[in-house]
Amino acid sequence: MTTSRPNQPGRAERMRALISSALAPVLLEVQDESSLHAGHAGAAPGGETHYSVLVVSDRFDGQGRVARHRLVNAALAPEFALGLHALALTLRTPGEHAALNSLAGGR
Repeated sequence: MTTSRPNQPGRAERMRALISSALAPVLLEVQDESSLHAGHAGAAPGGETHYSVLVVSDRFDGQGRVARHRLVNAALAPEFALGLHALALTLRTPGEHAALNSLAGGR
């Protein structure tokens, strides 16, 4: 069961819009990884339940890991209410992201 309907955005697009509105990211990647979790708890036959998300935002300055996760989870509350089950979050400030990219060529 998917949550999108014809002529309406899918969950990944809605997630991008919600995160963009709340956090004004300089980089945002949303990957549907539901197919990797088929048969696991919370997985729906049509997918759109398990996502990997990278957010690089100035809003994370001075925030610890838990506070950052809370910001993203609050932004995505409407999607959790519609069946979003799991998130793998990578949350960085622009400075952290630049430093990691220069050291390891990371994403």
